[in-house]
Amino acid sequence: MTEVEYFMSFVKLEICDEIAVVTIDREKALNALNKKVLKDLDDVFKSIDVDQVRVVVLTGAGKKAFVAGADIAEMREMSFLESKEFSKFGNGIFRGIELFPVPVIAAINGFALGGGNELAMSCDIRICSENALFGQPETSLGIIPGFGGTQRLVKVMGSLSRAKELIYTGKTIGAQEALRLGLVSAVYKQEELLDRALEMAGLIAANAPIAVKNSKYAVNYGGEMAVEDGLDIEAIEFAQCFETADHLEGMNAFLEKRSEKNFTNK
Repeated sequence: MTEVEYFMSFVKLEICDEIAVVTIDREKALNALNKKVLKDLDDVFKSIDVDQVRVVVLTGAGKKAFVAGADIAEMREMSFLESKEFSKFGNGIFRGIELFPVPVIAAINGFALGGGNELAMSCDIRICSENALFGQPETSLGIIPGFGGTQRLVKVMGSLSRAKELIYTGKTIGAQEALRLGLVSAVYKQEELLDRALEMAGLIAANAPIAVKNSKYAVNYGGEMAVEDGLDIEAIEFAQCFETADHLEGMNAFLEKRSEKNFTNK
């Protein structure tokens, strides 16, 4: 068992075997995102060895918030150019998480508002605690979502009308409504959330890592193309798996009716 801990000012990284847990640790400010938190988050993700780590769990410190939003005090006096650069900075980091080679599970423990909801939507899978609250309240502050909310919300929920409703009204929704709308895939008791996220991460980590990476690539890039082009991407990623030792291990285990598999990421 390999255990590694890495601390930035506001972000903590813990690695145990093939699973990494990234925790935004600014609890007194409800884990609000300022430039330093975003930079720390970016640095931590860039430090993760994706040849070793097979899944990342992303969460927030404490029981009240995943991320309550961007830091209003820092944003209040921004100029046109400063706010544009801030949006680009955050969007670049969130896009990096969205396209991170291995799956990222968001364990949402409380508020996921504004930038917090946008960060959650950048993750592959979202699960939450019963006290979670989601929303894009930016219009109530005189601005609009700036970290991808206008682009990802409709894709995640599959309803342009509901996405516009949440953005235009700025209202928040609870965990069960988020589940109904497809914003999250499961709701758990607060005390069970991280364990359930790690359980899911373990199921993913047990599969062939190259196949999981190729699946994520095909979904992310193919999903942004016309169907015919997406199918071409899928065919290439499918074929690449047949050049791996892991595909032989998986298929041999199936044919030999054995549950034990030794996937070596090769």
